[in-house]
Amino acid sequence: MVHCETVTEGSSTLKPWKFKIAYDKLVLACGAEASTFGINGVLENAIFLREVHHAQEIRRKLLLNLMLSEVPGISEDEKKRLLHCVVVGGGPTGVEFSGELSDFIMKDVRQRYAHVKDDIRVTLIEARDILSSFDDRLRHYAIKQLNKSGVKLVRGIVKEVKPQKLILDDGTEVPYGLLVWSTGVGPSSFVRSLDFPKDPGGRIGIDEWMRVPSVQDVFAIGDCSGYLESTGKSTLPALAQVAEREGKYLANLFNVMGKAGGGRANSAKEMELGEPFVYKHLGSMATIGRYKALVDLRESKEGKGISMAGFVSWFIWRSAYLTRVVSWRNRFYVAINWLTTFVFGRDISRI
Repeated sequence: MVHCETVTEGSSTLKPWKFKIAYDKLVLACGAEASTFGINGVLENAIFLREVHHAQEIRRKLLLNLMLSEVPGISEDEKKRLLHCVVVGGGPTGVEFSGELSDFIMKDVRQRYAHVKDDIRVTLIEARDILSSFDDRLRHYAIKQLNKSGVKLVRGIVKEVKPQKLILDDGTEVPYGLLVWSTGVGPSSFVRSLDFPKDPGGRIGIDEWMRVPSVQDVFAIGDCSGYLESTGKSTLPALAQVAEREGKYLANLFNVMGKAGGGRANSAKEMELGEPFVYKHLGSMATIGRYKALVDLRESKEGKGISMAGFVSWFIWRSAYLTRVVSWRNRFYVAINWLTTFVFGRDISRI
């Protein structure tokens, strides 16, 4: 039995309605939440890159700062602070956002807001090397292209975040108008509250068949789950391709169980489940703006395979993205968007 409660917004809404749902098989796929590493001020002042409302908040904040920066009488220091966009986290998400934001500034903002031409800028802060999971050649290419597009790369560890500035481990203060936090994900408060075995990272522990060993008929997939140490398997990366293939595997597993009469609750205790789940990495891709991208199709950083960068990689990245859009209507929109970007040099998704 799953005990649920409706979600409401604010104290003035209706009292949450509580209800129960009985299940035969339960799959936990509740994802993860952004990691703050316990740094003071992150939750209160930074914007994450996880949900749709985060994207809306980033757009609202950026436009608000652009308008505030042209208020008569504003000081130069305050103007520069408002127009300073800081991204913390040098993984694929942080790098992609930095590159796209810089493109947006170069192609759109500087044309519409002439007064910000020399003041608006993007800074990317990372504690180690950016895109550490990619080939070294691709990383150096990404650094070169980001520098060309105006993104300033800073190596440092954030110690504290205040409403208008953040402080690095060496004492450097970095004023900001927009702060975007993209330093990876960790277990959500809901996952931490569950009385289930946990993997070394604090996620729901599972075996090779996606089962939660401590309870019957409960499975877990995606970022909320991880292999128990007893399985001897390494931690899977927090990628969409992992969750997608775990979902397909589990759907096939349920079909096998159903055909063998194990679809009902507590009816598959001694059932042979067949081959366990095996993950094979298909590679990674990341765009860095200006019609440039990175494609790394190796199974591991030390393995052999295709790795490339540049316009062809951007074309592959766009094409792969088009195939992942669910509906044909959205695929048509993305295809038109891609063509207008390629032919006219303008991304209509920014309009």
